Amino acid sequence: MPMEIMVALIGLAGSGIGTFAGIVASSKLTNYRIGQLEKKVDKHNTVIERTFRLEEQMKVANHRIADLEEKGD
Repeated sequence: MPMEIMVALIGLAGSGIGTFAGIVASSKLTNYRIGQLEKKVDKHNTVIERTFRLEEQMKVANHRIADLEEKGD
């Protein structure tokens, strides 16, 4: 086999391995970042749910206060 063909095949193999390694590394980074974003979204959703519950409790408390004020008058 001529030397030029061997060099070309070695270069092709090196390029293929490098490309594959780059794709794997990029995929891992993307998956990690998506995981981090999911955690942030879950935290945000928890805050929204707690805020909604507090707003409902405030409405009930304000209604009770209004009822007590009416009884006092």
